[in-house]
Amino acid sequence: MARRYDVVVVGGGNAAFCAAQAARERVGRVIMLEKAPEGWLGGNSYFTAGAFRLTFGGLEDLRPLLHEPDEEVLSRTELPPYTAEDFMSDMERVTEGRCDARLARTMVEDSADVVRWLRDKGIRWRLMYDRQSYEVGGRLRFWGGLVLGTVGGGKGLVEQHLASARRYGIEVRCSFAVEGLLRDDSGAVVGVRGRGPDGPETVEAGAVVLACGGFEANARMRARHLGSRWGIAKVRGTPYNTGEGLRMALEAGAEPYGDWGGCHSIAWDVAAPPTGDRGLTNLYSKQSYPLGIVVNSEGRRFLDEGADFRNYTYARYGAEILRQPGGVAYQIFDAKTEPLLRKDEYEAPGVSRYEASDVGDLAEKMGVDRDGLERTVREFNAAIRPGRFDPSIKDGKRTEGIEPPKSNWALPLDTPPYYGFAVTCGITFTFGGLHVDEDARVLDTSRRPIPGLHAAGELVGGLFYHNYPGGTGLTSGAVFGRRAGYAAAAFAKGREV
Repeated sequence: MARRYDVVVVGGGNAAFCAAQAARERVGRVIMLEKAPEGWLGGNSYFTAGAFRLTFGGLEDLRPLLHEPDEEVLSRTELPPYTAEDFMSDMERVTEGRCDARLARTMVEDSADVVRWLRDKGIRWRLMYDRQSYEVGGRLRFWGGLVLGTVGGGKGLVEQHLASARRYGIEVRCSFAVEGLLRDDSGAVVGVRGRGPDGPETVEAGAVVLACGGFEANARMRARHLGSRWGIAKVRGTPYNTGEGLRMALEAGAEPYGDWGGCHSIAWDVAAPPTGDRGLTNLYSKQSYPLGIVVNSEGRRFLDEGADFRNYTYARYGAEILRQPGGVAYQIFDAKTEPLLRKDEYEAPGVSRYEASDVGDLAEKMGVDRDGLERTVREFNAAIRPGRFDPSIKDGKRTEGIEPPKSNWALPLDTPPYYGFAVTCGITFTFGGLHVDEDARVLDTSRRPIPGLHAAGELVGGLFYHNYPGGTGLTSGAVFGRRAGYAAAAFAKGREV
């Protein structure tokens, strides 16, 4: 039996919830259709740290957002402003000038307002001291432009979204796999067809928002678009983002857009399961590598660990790891830097952690070439130039005369015990998607809006090329989710008789 709603949102993550909330402000009947069972609700958003990149004028600008702020801690906090110019500069720099300036500017200019809108919907916020600050001289210094996250991380974000959706009368239906779009004689999208637990169903709608992720969990699509080696990459998040939303939009005439050969991928613990773990979520990530060195199984360094703050390098270094023999690498630290590692990630249950009093013994425990690692550490230590180490800034403490260089935070590995962590490539999301306008309306190959079809989240193409500034994915999902919901509601109301 067909049922009719004003707006149907396909997906169950942050972008989908934002689209549903925005639509519900302006129309009466809104439903979210999620392919995954209820126990997997939340898409990739559930597996994040809940970090949102936004513009702000300093600590006082963010203080009203904070849930249960600790005034003593705030009194020791240094939090420089992060302006719209800073955000746009970061987008243009990390994407090598390829990001769609129109979409990027929309995201940047909406970022602060959408966070406040989410607060009013019930999302709780905190400053991410544990992930984005170092204590230097008794002061807590934030770095890399990323400061705000949700209470409870990705799990908390999804729980708060779901509670809010129920409070506002949004219907959330899980275990419903949308398989195609319904269109009328004019070509407008008028609903979806799919399959629920009881078989095929049709859901009619005034407008549809696709917010159901990219194709990162589809090994065949990864191999086709990213390259053959990507078929073996581990999936950081949900196993349900397999590209159906992209497929059905393309079949409806949507224009593919953005970096279809690129993705967000990071250093991910080699012991992690093939797809996301709902208990540990993002704790398999290993993001303190700027404090040490990274080598392959031959004991050889292959990237500049200190090229920039990890916020601006981590999303592309997963691909560098995948290119190494066996698709595996090893992060190495000593007793000086080990206390600075993110405890939640580097001490999580079951992580691939090794310890030894000698570099050569550490190599053998990890299965790394002993002579190669000893030579690498010896040459690295000798190449370090004098300077003051400060992890809260790009300190310029670097190496000279070796390749690749280490541009910042170069400390000698000379204080036992030594620590090693085995990592592989964990794919987060794919960069290729659909072409949308500022209102998140999906454009066809003639760059005209497909009536009644909107998209948000990972399906939006054109924002990210080659790389990604940390915390931008949830922000993009919220900004274009809200815009998609408003536009879908407006279109649905315009079709009312």
